[in-house]
Amino acid sequence: MSQTGVTGSHKSQAAALIVIFSGVVAALQIGKLPPALPALSQSLNLSLMQSGFLLSLVQLAGMSLALVVGLSADGLGLRRSMLTGLVVLGVASAMGALAESVTALMAWRAVEGFGFLWVTLPAPGLIRKLVNAQQVRKLLGYWGAYMPAGTALTLLVGPLWLPALGWQTWWCLFAVLSWAMALVLWRVVPPDAEATVPETLASPALALASSGALHVAWPQRLRETLTAPGPWLVALCFAMYSGQWLAVVGFLPSIYTQAGLSGATLGVLTAFAAAVNMGGNMASGRLLQRGLHPSLLLGMGFMAMALGSFVAFSEWTVSAPWLRYLGVLLFSSFGGLVPGTLFSLSVRLAPHERNVSTTVGWMQQGSAAGQFAGPPAVAWLASLVGGWQWTWMATGLCCVGGCLLSVLIAQALNVQKESV
Repeated sequence: MSQTGVTGSHKSQAAALIVIFSGVVAALQIGKLPPALPALSQSLNLSLMQSGFLLSLVQLAGMSLALVVGLSADGLGLRRSMLTGLVVLGVASAMGALAESVTALMAWRAVEGFGFLWVTLPAPGLIRKLVNAQQVRKLLGYWGAYMPAGTALTLLVGPLWLPALGWQTWWCLFAVLSWAMALVLWRVVPPDAEATVPETLASPALALASSGALHVAWPQRLRETLTAPGPWLVALCFAMYSGQWLAVVGFLPSIYTQAGLSGATLGVLTAFAAAVNMGGNMASGRLLQRGLHPSLLLGMGFMAMALGSFVAFSEWTVSAPWLRYLGVLLFSSFGGLVPGTLFSLSVRLAPHERNVSTTVGWMQQGSAAGQFAGPPAVAWLASLVGGWQWTWMATGLCCVGGCLLSVLIAQALNVQKESV
C-alpha cells in the first residue's frame, strides 16, 4: 500500500472515531439529568412523577421520528444531520439552563431529544462510509457502547460538579461541549456528496422524473419494513430492554442519595453501574462471532436482568447494601448483551438489504418508546407503594416479555434459514 493510501486510511479512521465521540457527546445530554435530579427536586420542586417524565421526554423525538430519519438519512446527508443535531443539542441545553419552571425545562428536554436523534441515527451509516470492511465491524462495536459511555461519564462527574457549581452550569457545560464537538466534526469528517441526482441528468424533466422515482421508493421500503415480522420483533424486544435499563440506572443517583450517599462515592458507584453495560455490548459481538445463537444471548440477558433487579430492590436484601449493588451490576452488565445482539439482528431480520436503515430506525423507535414509558411507570409504582421495593416486579414483567420475544425471534430466524 502506498504512503498516500496509508495516510488516507488513518484519516478515515480518525474521522470515524470523531463520529463515535459525537455519539458520546450526544449521550452526555441524556446522562446529565440523573445526577442532577436531587438538585432539581430542591430547586424546582420536582415530584417523583415529574422526574420520571424528565428522564423520558428526551425520547419523544425517537418515538415520533426515528423511522423517518431511518428512511431519509442518506438523502439528507449523514454528516449534515449530525452537525445539525449537535448544534440543536447545544442550543437546547443552553436554554434549559435558563429555565425557571418544570414546564420550560421539560420543553427544552424534548428539543434535546430531537438533537440526539439527528446525531445518533445517521452515525452507523456514516461510519460504514468512512472506513473499509475490515475496520467497520470493530468500529461499529465501539459505537454500540456510546450510550453507556456517556451515561457513565455524567454519573461519575455529576455528584462532584453539581454540589459545588449547581445544575445551571452543568447544563451550560454540555451546551459548550456539543458546539465544540460540532466544530471538530465539521473540520475532520469529509463533507457529504453534494449531488443526489446523477450529473448526467441535465434535463430538468429527467431530473424531476428521477426525483419522482426516489419518492416512490421510500413508501415501498416503509411498507416492506412494517409488513415484515422481523423489524417488529427487534423493535419490541429493544423496548422491553431500554425502558427498564433507563428506569433503573436513571433513578440510581436519587435512590442512593436517599440512602445517604453523596459526592465521590455516589459518583463512582452510579458511574460504574452504567459503565459495565459497555462490557455486555462488546461481548455480544464476540459471542455471536463464536457461534452462540442470538436468541440464547437475548434470553441470558433478560434472565440476568430479572435476577439482578430482584437482588437490587427486593425487601429480602434490604439489610445487605453491597449485595444490592452487586444486583445492579448484574442487571446492567448482562443486560448489555441485549442491545448488542439486537443491532446484529436488525441487519439479519430486515426484509431486504435496502430496508436495513429503515429497520434500524424502527428498532430505535421501539427503544425510544420503551425509554419514554419505563421511567414514569417505575416512578408511579414507587410513589404508589412508598418506595422502590417493588421495582423488580416492573422490570421482571419486561424481562418475561423479552424472553417470549427471543423465542419468536428464534422462530423467525429458522423460517428465514429454511427459505434460503
